[in-house]
Amino acid sequence: MKLEGGCYCGAVRYTAEGAPVMKAQCHCRECQYMTGGSPNMFIAMPIEGFALTQGEPKSFTRSDIERPVTQAFCPTCGTHLTTRAPGFPAVIVKVGTLDDPAQFGGPDLAIYTLDKQLFHQIPDGLPAFERLPGRA
Repeated sequence: MKLEGGCYCGAVRYTAEGAPVMKAQCHCRECQYMTGGSPNMFIAMPIEGFALTQGEPKSFTRSDIERPVTQAFCPTCGTHLTTRAPGFPAVIVKVGTLDDPAQFGGPDLAIYTLDKQLFHQIPDGLPAFERLPGRA
């Protein structure tokens, strides 16, 4: 699979190639900050297949929590583009930044539902996990 995308203003562009590692909706509190309150739809793509093709995102990593993720966003328009989690073998690409979001096809699971808000919806039959599958 080959994905192309970028930010709202077009200053930052990327490609991501390979077999998706995960397709999910994340309900964690951190994602709620990034989306304005909704769960975050993402497709995790292999690190070696991810490349910036234009511009350079700004990144942010919290220093006050254990195992913080690194968020990348456009320094001009603020579009949240990717997340990198320590020890996770993929780049988490935000579905809204894809040139063709239909390539996502929908999530295979819902994660971090322990932070789910009452107004969040999980499709019937979608496997849901309080954290990541296999993590207590």
